[in-house]
Formats: sequence, structure tokens, C-alpha cells
Amino acid sequence: MIHAMIDLETLSTTPDAVILTVGGVKFDPTTQMQPYNHLYFRLDVDSQTAMGRNVQQNTLDWWAKQPTEIAEEALGEKDRISIEDACQKINKFGVGVDVFWCQGPLFDYAILQNLYAQLGKPLPWAYWQIRDSRTLFSLVPRETEKRQGLHNALEDCKFQAKKVQKVYRQLGVKV
Repeated sequence: MIHAMIDLETLSTTPDAVILTVGGVKFDPTTQMQPYNHLYFRLDVDSQTAMGRNVQQNTLDWWAKQPTEIAEEALGEKDRISIEDACQKINKFGVGVDVFWCQGPLFDYAILQNLYAQLGKPLPWAYWQIRDSRTLFSLVPRETEKRQGLHNALEDCKFQAKKVQKVYRQLGVKV
């Protein structure tokens, strides 16, 4: 089975949020193999705001408090792609994936689902394929882990995928 983790960085916490960056990795939760087939891109913000997608002032204020390199990676104008290109990349990434993970499906997948609906496009996953890593992580004692790249969609995906693998081992989960 192929599992994938997706993470977004946004300008709002609502389902119609403007998406800044999308990260994704594929992984095998039953091994310690490194996540692979990395997906990372930055979306055009202006076209999303023109569509009426949401920007919240409190989220802008939160980004302003982040370290410069983190905020610049998420908010900088360099290498932004169109919404159409973003959907094509997500669709291609999702081919063959059996399980889609995220850190709270009412955030990442709700936002992507809202975007696809707004564009009139079919989703590249079914509702029953979505898994919540936050719920999985709550099943084992919490650890304080040092991590790099916080609030970088790709780095968050790598970290979360490795943590799913660790929890699967701790719980003795076999797929």
C-alpha cells in the first residue's frame, strides 16, 4: 500500500483559505524507509484572492511573528505556480496512493476540497482514504522532539510521515 502525507501553509484557517505552499511525501508506514516522491510548490496568491479565497488578518499577524526565513519561504513571490498547475501536480502525485494522511483533515483536505469544488474539479482521493495523523499520534505518549523546518509544508510532511512510521512500530500495526 502506498501512503501519502500532505501539508499546506495558508493565509487563513477557513476552508476557503488562500494556499501559500503545498508539500507532500509518499511513504510506507510499516517500515523505517525514508519518505520519497517529494512534492513541493508555491501557489500564486493573487489569482486565489481574485477568486475570493480568504485571507485572515490574525493569520497574517501570525506569519509576521515567524522567523524571517520561514516567513519568506511561505510568503515570498519567487516561483509561484498557477492554481491549474497546482491541481495537476496534486492529481499526478495522488495516482496510486491508497491512504492520504494529514495533520487534521478538517484543515488540509478541507481546504483542498474547497478549492477543487470552487474550480469544479473532481478530487484525486475519496473521503474514505483520508487519515488523521494527529489522532494517531494521540494514541502513544507524547514526546518532545526537536525538529527542523517547522511551517515548511514539505519538511512538516517528512516529519509527520516519519512519526506515523514510529507510531505504527510502537503500536505493532501491520498493514
